Amino acid sequence: MALRVVLKPGERIIIGQSLITNSDTRATFLIDGQAPILREKDILTAETANTPVKRLYLCIQLMYLENDIPKYQDLYMGFVKDLLEAVPSFRTTIETASKLILAGSLYSSLKEVRKLFPREEELLAR
Repeated sequence: MALRVVLKPGERIIIGQSLITNSDTRATFLIDGQAPILREKDILTAETANTPVKRLYLCIQLMYLENDIPKYQDLYMGFVKDLLEAVPSFRTTIETASKLILAGSLYSSLKEVRKLFPREEELLAR
């Protein structure tokens, strides 16, 4: 079954190794295949990954987009260690995300870590 993606004018999406920017009109795509896909709202850059959880998310994002878990494994483990030392209550979510990575479900792992964004924001605001 194809993935249906509707892009707003000017919205960007990554499909595989390509960044696609929509023109000035709304567009709908049906995408078949196994290429990694991330909408603009789900993409972090090195500049926007400015918190521990966002750095962890960026690491998983790179694993997903490059389809290369081993390349980022040590970096990931370092981020997890530092994050769990700082906020032990994140353990359940991080463990779930790690299990998803081991199962090859990198997109699901990204969604799991994204759940920590609001909680981290609350902690940083204190």
